[in-house]
Amino acid sequence: MTTRRTVVFQGEPGANSHIACREVFPEFEAVPCATFEDAFAALKNGEADLGMIPIENSIAGRVADIHHLMPTSGLTIIGEFFLPLSHQLMAVPGASLATVKTVESHVMALGQCRNMIRKLGLKAVVAVDTAGAARLVAESGDPTRAAIASRLASEIYGLDVVAENIEDDAHNTTRFIILAREGEWAEAGNGPTVTTFVFRVRNVPAALYKALGGFATNGVNMTKLESYQLDGEFFATQFYADVDGHPDDRGLKLALEELSFFSKEVRILGVYPAHPYRIALRA
Repeated sequence: MTTRRTVVFQGEPGANSHIACREVFPEFEAVPCATFEDAFAALKNGEADLGMIPIENSIAGRVADIHHLMPTSGLTIIGEFFLPLSHQLMAVPGASLATVKTVESHVMALGQCRNMIRKLGLKAVVAVDTAGAARLVAESGDPTRAAIASRLASEIYGLDVVAENIEDDAHNTTRFIILAREGEWAEAGNGPTVTTFVFRVRNVPAALYKALGGFATNGVNMTKLESYQLDGEFFATQFYADVDGHPDDRGLKLALEELSFFSKEVRILGVYPAHPYRIALRA
């Protein structure tokens, strides 16, 4: 008997990460984890084959925890996936917009539905994740409590959708990275590629400007650059970046060499195929 492969996600059954797992890896068993740390640990310990981890949203911005976890995880990014999101406001059977007073969900989902929450005059309550909020509302039996989650979550937990598609913008999309314990780089010259890396610049004047100059002069498109402090220190800054291209491409190879000259550390976290959604946006 063949053991079914597994993909872990943060959240409870019905979470958007669960939906992403089912769409990309329908043949895998999707395994929920309480926290991102638990999901990363399951991968590192060999308890799971892959991980589906949200990293940024087109409305709410980056998922900050991931930028701190990825550099020290020892895991490799082997792919990406873009999931258009549609948020539903749900409550126990018999409840309605007239009875609902509070709304619970993950902080990212609450931020993505800010306008509707304000319009309905609801009090926002932060929960660990969207599907977990739906479960808690269902267990409470309280018609004054609602959750923001996926339609799958409403079906799993027996809730009624009292308001559909309440996200502030139709383009609401979350980007996920697919993680593996021992992933390999995508092959060079085999279609559009993304390279993700972290770096720390040297403590010299204009170091960041000089470090990034090679990407401009070599025609490399940098699609993401995030900075964050390390160990609570204001002057220990690490940068997280995505660029188009493969490290074996001449332009990116030269840019990374120049980056290394002005940096204390450069570490590539993954070289993987660009998702069709990314390519379509540039068409």
